[in-house]
Order: sequence, then structure tokens, then C-alpha cells
Amino acid sequence: MIIENSASSSNKKLLGFGVKTLTKNRRAINMLKGIFAILPITLALPVDALQVKVTPTNPKLGDTLSVEINLANPDNGTNPTVASGNNTYPAFEIAPNEYRAFVPTTPLEKAGTRTLRVAGDSQVQNLAVNVLNRKFPVQRITLPPGKAGVDATEYELKRVAAFKALQTPEKYWNGVFLKPNAGRMSTNYGVRRYYNGTFAKDYYHRGLDYAGAAGSPVIAPAGGRVALVGRVSQGFRIHGNVVGIDHGQGVTSIFMHLSRINVKEGDFVKAGQLIGAVGSTGAATGPHLHWGLYVNGQSVDPTPWQTKVVN
Repeated sequence: MIIENSASSSNKKLLGFGVKTLTKNRRAINMLKGIFAILPITLALPVDALQVKVTPTNPKLGDTLSVEINLANPDNGTNPTVASGNNTYPAFEIAPNEYRAFVPTTPLEKAGTRTLRVAGDSQVQNLAVNVLNRKFPVQRITLPPGKAGVDATEYELKRVAAFKALQTPEKYWNGVFLKPNAGRMSTNYGVRRYYNGTFAKDYYHRGLDYAGAAGSPVIAPAGGRVALVGRVSQGFRIHGNVVGIDHGQGVTSIFMHLSRINVKEGDFVKAGQLIGAVGSTGAATGPHLHWGLYVNGQSVDPTPWQTKVVN
């Protein structure tokens, strides 16, 4: 009986050992199964499909920020968007699954870090971009007592505002922008002014001035569609005889104070094509060409567009 009890006790111990061992083995096997069950799902998860590149790498006030977006799975043909502050800018397709949005910066803004919110592929990315400060020339102008400035007409303001707001999906330019007149540059972009000792905080020179001789040719700096032709006789008191070219994708050029206009609205022009001649019409004290480059309605510095290809 004792032997049986001992044998029985040994069997129980052996049986107990087997149960515990099997239990541990099962747990280990189940754990491995769980790992291998999860592993394929983890490996199958897509990498971040929203890839964004911002240039230039060290932008300064007046520069145009180019935001290039690569989408792996575009959402039902919906283009991505880029938001900065309270403004949202459209991105246009430049290659299969590749899009670009332009974000303008101006002398009226403060330097520092700003956040770009990029949305596409059902994803959102927030990018911090540091915009460097820039010193702009300052002019001090004294107006004689009682001198009244020339006011723009309502028609003139509406036509010009509608032109600058164009965001045509097509891209018409190719390569760097050409110099529109052979004259020397007389006024740079971004010049700030004091009038009679008071700083004009909302003013900056919105373009480049060329001191070309009266009647000298004005050419299109890049390809585009003529979207604005205005004349003094129509009420363009400030701009004078003016031509506006839509380069596409939110980029427009305006040419002011012309003595002659050689194009009409709806014409497509190529880079280097004659569009008019230098004059002193409108609010101009002498013959010169004013060329303004606008991106999504804001005046930006044209100079980088003349030195760097933005395709």
C-alpha cells in the first residue's frame, strides 16, 4: 500500500510536472503565434504616403515658398492644399501624383517661424518654416502742402484685383523669367517709405522699376495668357496703360505706365514676345516700366524667379 501510495504520489508529481510544462509551452506557443500574427500586419502598414518638400531652404521676406507634395494615393482626384495662418493655397499637379503650391511672403509680414499645414491623401502634416528677416531700402518723401494724390477708379481697382486673384490650373511658363526691359533697374522690390515724416506701414514697392527710354520695348518675361488690358481712356488713372499676363497656377505679372500696347486680352504670349512699350501714363513722374509679380494675389520679389528655374 505504501509502495502504491508512493507510486501514486510519484505519478501525481510527474503528472503535475507535465501539466505545468505543457501549460508553459502552450503559453509560449500562443505568444509566438500572437507575435507572428501581428508581425505581417505591422510590416504591411504603409509608410507615410504624404511626402513634402519646401524650397528655398532659407527663405527670407519677399520670397515665394514652393511646397512640393508627393501623394501615393490621391483622394478621388482631389488636389492637396497648403494652409498658412488664415490663408489656404491650392496645389496644382506638376507630374503624376506630384503637386505644388506657392505660398507668398511679403515685407509687411514679420520674420520668424510659421506653420504650413499640408493636407492630402487623408493625411495632414504640419511643417515649421523659418522665414528670415530682410532689410528693405527706405525712402523719405516730402509732399508739398495741399498736394492731392491721384485716386484709382472703382473700375480700375476691380479689374486689377480680379486679375491678381487668378489661380489657373495650367502652367504656362517654362524656365527662368526674363528681364522685361533693357533699362537699368531704378527702384527695387520692397522699398518702404516715409511721407512727410510719417512711416507708411501698409506700403511697400510692389515690383521692379526699369528706367527704360520712352518707347523702348517691353517683353513678356515668361509664357502666359494676356488676362488684362487696361487703358487710361477706360479709367486706369494709377496703372496707366497696363497689361497683365496670367502665367498659371496662381502666378501673374503686371506691366504699368505703358505708352503702347501690342497685345489684346485672350492672346497667348511666349517668353520674349513684345507686349508694349515704356511710357509715363498713369501715376508716373517720368518714363519707366513697373513690373509686378504676384503669387496667389500677393506681390513677391521677382528677382529669384529671374535666377532660379521654378518648374
